[in-house]
Amino acid sequence: MTHEEKCNTAMGRGVINRGNLYRLKRNMERAKNGEKLVIGFIGGSITQGSLSSSSSSCYAYLVYSWWKDRFPEAEFAYVNAGIGGTTSQFGVARVHDDLLCHSPDFVIVEFSVNDENNSRFAETYEGLIRNIYASVCHPAIVLLHNVRYDNGINAQEEHSRIGKAYGLPCISMREAVFPKVASGDIPVRSITPDDLHPNDVGHKLVAETVIRFLEEAYAERSKYELLFNKGEMPEPLTGNGYEHSFRYRNNNCVPKCNGFTADTGKDGRSSHIFQGGWTASCINNRIIFEIEGTGIAVQYRKTIYKPAPVARVTVDGNIEKSILIDGNFDEDWGDCLYIDTVAEHMEDTVHTVEITIVESYEDLAVPFYLVSVIGSR
Repeated sequence: MTHEEKCNTAMGRGVINRGNLYRLKRNMERAKNGEKLVIGFIGGSITQGSLSSSSSSCYAYLVYSWWKDRFPEAEFAYVNAGIGGTTSQFGVARVHDDLLCHSPDFVIVEFSVNDENNSRFAETYEGLIRNIYASVCHPAIVLLHNVRYDNGINAQEEHSRIGKAYGLPCISMREAVFPKVASGDIPVRSITPDDLHPNDVGHKLVAETVIRFLEEAYAERSKYELLFNKGEMPEPLTGNGYEHSFRYRNNNCVPKCNGFTADTGKDGRSSHIFQGGWTASCINNRIIFEIEGTGIAVQYRKTIYKPAPVARVTVDGNIEKSILIDGNFDEDWGDCLYIDTVAEHMEDTVHTVEITIVESYEDLAVPFYLVSVIGSR
């Protein structure tokens, strides 16, 4: 059997929850009738297209291309809201600005190799799903569970539990491809150079697994289904403390600053994800926010350019529960957009969040970069 035949054999098993296909079939009919649809994606580095040779060879663009090829009479727009190294906790805080503002009709959600397989990330993931599910555009949603090819780890159990509760299709690469990799039928280096991010062949495998599901749904499109739960939002499975999340940045709030400076441009080492925040370099530099909600998280840059400062985050003056956030990154692949949870499931009121530089250096490479503070409830 050739390598391509082995890859083809691996496909087709990946649908672990078929879900309710009303929204998907409705949008396929709209596309067949020549309407305009927006095809959207949100996730981590795999969705962003990491290690694909071009933006057009990542799985997201290949799935988008299927829509264009299948429905040539229709008009399509492509929205890729993938950001590498991020979890659904950041996804729920940015989903409106990065995805839902474009009014998507079809959305793939991919965070299963970024989130951990535990109840906390089930809660952040459910908050993200509830935002997309309830959006005014009523998109069809497909949950994609990518996998680590060295050990088969992902957050599939928790994520698919959410998917089943909301009647959403769940497609698993752990079921579709990983068994063939584990058995040696598909050499792991033929689809990924680092056991996580697909190369072009790996991205094609992901896309073809999704496309096979879409083709099957299209083949039975005349069999319309009832609206899931009569179109109403299901009751949450989790504590649901992240459904309403908001990012406090320098363009939408004015915190009290003592040594922290609002960033209005780039420092030459930043990308678009490190903008709209505040920088500080010296010990005792301080920034104070008034944040309303039940949960607080801080988003900051961990940098490969060392040394960088370390800060302490305190909520409502409670030093015993304060945390340190270290701007130094112990990996070498590049600067990381990092989130630390400071507090969650607190009283729903206004909380004072104070961030203070507690370690710095004379030979500082870059300043501490606070990207945002996230309040949730």
